[in-house]
Amino acid sequence: MSREWFEQPVDRRGSDSHKWRRYDPDVLPLWVADMDFRAPPAVVQALQERVAHGVFGYPCDPTELREAITARLAERYAWEVAPEALVFVPGVITGFNLAIHALALPGGAALVQTPVYHPILHAAENTGAIAQYNALVQRPDGHYETDWQAFEKDITPQTSLFILCNPHNPQGRVFRQDELERYAETCLRRGVAICSDEIHCDLVYSGHTHRPIASLDPEISRRTITLMAPSKTFNLPGLYCSFAIVEDTELRQRYVKAGKGLLSHVNLFGYQAALAAYQHAQEWLSELLVYLQENRDFLYDYVQQNLPGMRMAKPEGSYLAWLDCRTLNLQPNPYEFFLKQARVALNDGAMFGPGGEGFVRLNFGCPRATLVEALERMKDAMQRQAQA
Repeated sequence: MSREWFEQPVDRRGSDSHKWRRYDPDVLPLWVADMDFRAPPAVVQALQERVAHGVFGYPCDPTELREAITARLAERYAWEVAPEALVFVPGVITGFNLAIHALALPGGAALVQTPVYHPILHAAENTGAIAQYNALVQRPDGHYETDWQAFEKDITPQTSLFILCNPHNPQGRVFRQDELERYAETCLRRGVAICSDEIHCDLVYSGHTHRPIASLDPEISRRTITLMAPSKTFNLPGLYCSFAIVEDTELRQRYVKAGKGLLSHVNLFGYQAALAAYQHAQEWLSELLVYLQENRDFLYDYVQQNLPGMRMAKPEGSYLAWLDCRTLNLQPNPYEFFLKQARVALNDGAMFGPGGEGFVRLNFGCPRATLVEALERMKDAMQRQAQA
């Protein structure tokens, strides 16, 4: 695999892509979190072979995929997980909503840290639980951290579940082990279960290490539901294959029961793609990480040199950048300004909850040429505003 694979332009406008069909044809979409790269060749080949078989019946329990995932967890995190601890779900969003049904209903509360991925932000209210919020604090360098006194205060007797997002979306933090230990200690002491959204765990840059919070200690694992997927890692989100790691038998039974009659199976092709990705696409992933880190660094330098007043902290993980536009006076807000004046579609920071106002989220999981064109459009729009 070479970098040319990631430089190749792929016309997605005729592919029923939500990312590319939402806006007018002249708009460059750098918003929803899927990448504009073709999936690994091994995945494409596996799907083609499965299609050629021609019979698409109900899939059985994916024993081989369970083994591939548990081997990966052991290799990457020294986390020995039994195959039966895995519960397959159609998506991570489904996974954390299901966790609320299992652990926070009826009458319980789910605590989330803002600003945060908007399906996490609204999960409690969508499921009928009580929504609780803890504000992350932005450091002078632009990165975010937890105010531990406020975290303790925001946990109440009603708090049944804490939803952790690590690596964090949209801020790109990869929480250190000491931070994870403090989350775990606090939740255990206060009797709060943890649901950890770790969908970006494979997309971590040099100098940083992802550690699943449940792998810290067996006691923590007994109170934790960990959510992972190949979808962000290998650009397979439309195939809807994710999994929960629930080591405690009783907790796993509660989790599965909560989805009875409501939760569909993962589809046949999702299983097939996940297996091929985990078994045969590590080289592709290694090259992807190099390319994404180069895009991240290019974006950071461009913001510093060409977009005066905008601030950005380098993401430690994910392919999402959190751009601080609060001092720029972009009207009516940064999202609308860049959409209308630059014809670049980003995510409005306000959708991520309190503390997101005045920010936009940018997806740099795209060929460099696409990223350059978007940034040039943004620069020109800001210059026109400054001259007006």
